[in-house]
Amino acid sequence: MTIMTKQEALLKAQALRKELERNSYLYYVEDMPTITDAEYDSLMRQLRAIEAEYPELVTPDSPTQHVGGYAKPGFTEVHHITPLLSLANAFSPEEMKEFDRRVHEGLPKDAKVEYVVEPKIDGLACSIIYENGRFVRAATRGDGMVGENVTENVRTIKNIPKVLSSLPGVPIPELLDVRGEVYMPRHAFLKLNEERVERGETEFANPRNAAAGSLRQLDPRVTARRSLAFFAYGIGTGALDTHNDSMDRLEAYGFTTTEGRTKVATIEEANALIARHGERRKSLGYDTDGVVVKVNAVWQQNILGATGKDPRWAMAYKFPPEQAETTLRDIVIQVGRTGVLTPTAVLDPVKLSGSTISRATLHNEDFIAEKDIRIGDRVIINKAAEIIPEVLRVAVEKRTGEEKVFHMPAECPECGWPVVRKNGEAAVRCTNPHCPALGREGLIHFTSRDAMNIDGCGPAVLLQLQERNLVKDPSDLYLVTADDLMELDRMGAKSANNLVRAIAASKENSLDKLLFALGIRHVGAKVARTLAMKYQTMDALMEATQEELAQIPDIGPVIAESVVTYFGDPGNQDYIERLKELGLNMKMLGTAASNENHPFYGKTMVFTGTLPTLDRATAQTMAQEVGAKVTSSVSKKTDYVVAGADPGSKYTKAQSLGVTILDEAAFRRLLENKDMQ
Repeated sequence: MTIMTKQEALLKAQALRKELERNSYLYYVEDMPTITDAEYDSLMRQLRAIEAEYPELVTPDSPTQHVGGYAKPGFTEVHHITPLLSLANAFSPEEMKEFDRRVHEGLPKDAKVEYVVEPKIDGLACSIIYENGRFVRAATRGDGMVGENVTENVRTIKNIPKVLSSLPGVPIPELLDVRGEVYMPRHAFLKLNEERVERGETEFANPRNAAAGSLRQLDPRVTARRSLAFFAYGIGTGALDTHNDSMDRLEAYGFTTTEGRTKVATIEEANALIARHGERRKSLGYDTDGVVVKVNAVWQQNILGATGKDPRWAMAYKFPPEQAETTLRDIVIQVGRTGVLTPTAVLDPVKLSGSTISRATLHNEDFIAEKDIRIGDRVIINKAAEIIPEVLRVAVEKRTGEEKVFHMPAECPECGWPVVRKNGEAAVRCTNPHCPALGREGLIHFTSRDAMNIDGCGPAVLLQLQERNLVKDPSDLYLVTADDLMELDRMGAKSANNLVRAIAASKENSLDKLLFALGIRHVGAKVARTLAMKYQTMDALMEATQEELAQIPDIGPVIAESVVTYFGDPGNQDYIERLKELGLNMKMLGTAASNENHPFYGKTMVFTGTLPTLDRATAQTMAQEVGAKVTSSVSKKTDYVVAGADPGSKYTKAQSLGVTILDEAAFRRLLENKDMQ
């Protein structure tokens, strides 16, 4: 290319970036490309050549920088600024009317309620943070409070603006938290599976799984090749007065929002739209599994609030899942880690929602009796919540008389002990506290990803360890040596040493992971985190009373009784003591409740401007983790304002109110407790 001066190169690079971003928008958002792929590639090559000649002209948001150039060792945790909640589900117009009734009951009597109806995209929820109009961070939903940092992977998604569009009369906020769904278009999904078959790899079951797997690739270049896309559906921080206005604003910034978004005045209008969306969903270029109905006015959303996991002002209407007919050949019993016997249908293999199904859950004996399910029946199966295969109904008209009625066994198929069903429960349980199934399933649970996350310690390895009497309960894992492991099938020296290191590393896990790993009845990952955040140490939790536990939000009397019963058992007390002696961490890590003496604990803080080394979202999270309350506006109740370059009106207001203003250096010193005040 013609040799240019640096100033000429700067102007040319700016023009090329603008042209590339414009054409990406036309192609991915408007679906109206004005240039060919070859012409687009030519523009990209010109920009790469300029940036190679003048590396100092490369900008973080340049189209050449959207793909990371190296593999990440793993994903770090990100604390969401505001919770990224899931949605409650409805499956009928009547349930939607019940939702409408609850909304009106929760608002002032004279409140006029408008709803916004929009398709529910079947993808992966994601939060994207912008500071002063520039993309700085992206994270998955995770557990709603903490997600995975997938910033570099999300940068590769072409219809996500790296810099917000600037239009007359449309202000760019200092901080914007965009919520939306990362998904894989159907054409990209079919192409990807064709390529995987050619390479001898396993096909993805559906576009949602493909999108999730693609977004979590450790190498962003792999993500970039997967043709992911993004629909924005909300704003976490920086929302306008109504949801509809917020969506219009996001479109002005350059985002793609869900097609067919419509504002309605009544739930009857919403139900009519839901029916129309259901009829046209197969014609779309992407998967939708329902329709979301949201209260439009943000002030009404704020009054309605949320439960522990979903907002009271929104409801997801789920479409009926796909169905298939097959023959139920047998019913087998599986014994879970809590001793529950679960019947499972063995089916003639059948294709359903892109995957082959040969087993389906039957839940319990009441489920089987209610549906009159018999061995040999022709049955209709579906995917509950589009994930778990289950028997929907029996094709009674196709019975031949050869079908057999099923009865739950009187003895545990694993150990031969009697089984029992308590009054008021649907579950049938093994009465043997030392049933091999409990130990096996308990081990599998203990090592699973959401528990102690011991990589390489799968069911096949654990079964061999049990059979060789090397491991009876999870505490024995911490005594296993590499030599022990090398005696197992398909376990070489390298794999054995890696597994020993993974087991040792799990000792450092935070208390919430260990609590979940213990397998206490009714204590899932979220409840475990709640308890760990509240009590901070295992000893403190073990001393908690049932009455005290029941008062904690999201706990209640049933969970409280279960926790007290577990820790009151002498055998469990000995087990916890053994884990302590083996060196497992018994404290909650990285939380605020143990920081009462920190200078930021209980303080109200506001962040403004561009900090020298920290993006604002990260700085806010750091403050929250030591107990600070972070808000978006300055008032008399504000204790600290952390200000960077171009701080704007918040800085001026803080000065007028006499609020303490910190630069990044002072913030870091206080954060590290080096400047106690």
